[in-house]
Amino acid sequence: MFEVLPGVGLRLPGRAGTLRFGMDERPAQWAVATLADVREGWACGAGWSFGARYEGVTLEVHGNTWDRYGRYAECAGLAALTLTAECRPAAQPVVLGDIDLFGHPAAEVRAALPSPLPPGVRLRTAPDGAFIAAVRLDAAERSPLPE
Repeated sequence: MFEVLPGVGLRLPGRAGTLRFGMDERPAQWAVATLADVREGWACGAGWSFGARYEGVTLEVHGNTWDRYGRYAECAGLAALTLTAECRPAAQPVVLGDIDLFGHPAAEVRAALPSPLPPGVRLRTAPDGAFIAAVRLDAAERSPLPE
């Protein structure tokens, strides 16, 4: 199971370890590579990015982020993670506290979660509104984006 750790990062399934905000790219890739094939990626405003798929969940990781104009470093090391459910329910649970974010209807998940969500945690609902499609974790609280 993937465990969302607000302000810390993401605990990976099994004994793969924890992706911690601020960690360097290579140790992060190494931890994810114990689960799945790591693919280099690209994210606007990030110095590095990679992704992987594991049992119905897509993981995207990026770090060394800059402001929207590329002038000021926002976060050194791992800055953000996004987990997206490829199907419902995902074969691998993604939990926040003891709540499986992708395993239940969106209304039930939102009702069970604290309001407001912990800083740096954002949920995106599927287009039909029935389920949570993705969860994003940021190292630093940013201004809210539309869901």
